[in-house]
Amino acid sequence: MIEVQHLTKRFGETTAVDDLSFTAPPGVVTGFLGPNGSGKTTTLRAIAGLVRPDRGETRVDGAPIAQHASGMRSLGVLLDARSVHPGRSALDHLRALAATNGIDDRRVREVIELTGIGSVAKRRAGTYSLGMAQRLGIAGALLGDPRALILDEPINGLDPDGVIWVRQLLRELAAEGRTVLLSSHLMSEMEHTADRIVILGRGRLLAEGSLADLLAQTRVDTLEDAYLALTHRAVEYQAGALPAA
Repeated sequence: MIEVQHLTKRFGETTAVDDLSFTAPPGVVTGFLGPNGSGKTTTLRAIAGLVRPDRGETRVDGAPIAQHASGMRSLGVLLDARSVHPGRSALDHLRALAATNGIDDRRVREVIELTGIGSVAKRRAGTYSLGMAQRLGIAGALLGDPRALILDEPINGLDPDGVIWVRQLLRELAAEGRTVLLSSHLMSEMEHTADRIVILGRGRLLAEGSLADLLAQTRVDTLEDAYLALTHRAVEYQAGALPAA
């Protein structure tokens, strides 16, 4: 399980995340939505231990990720598919991650096969298309065979077959009892993939629950309409155009 409890993070005078609390339970895919600047990336980085909160905390299976004996075995992370050194091959990149995390080289071969990058594994990552870089990023996230994963826009740049593959992969991982927290701007993909939805607006939680719950709450027929209704109301409220209720 991933838990975010009263998370607050400021950068100078800007509050990126404001007293945010939500959970991503095991066994389901939790979709993470919000407009640009809503605090999604800051929240994901805090869960991964890359950002230190000003207040509150994030926990993976009951403890902050920094307290886990092996981070990659507890939490798989894909935040930026282009973060791999462009001069390093996919094989060398994954082997380096494995060696520094006590992971057997056999697992490197397994994730290369699983993500379909075997034919280009010895090519420099800087020559990869965005879609192939995404597959390498997913391979890195899966390397430790983690119980929880956070994936930020994993289908960017993928062709239709790749999108279907990611969708099926995430469903399979959740069916194995893993926690999957998925961030994406694509509403249609969330409707196909996510069991639960968490929506942020300007650093605050706007809604959390199943898709059916959100549609009932907003009295609309699609996730896109529910998202627009919730984010629009948040903007109006913060501008003083709506009462707190």
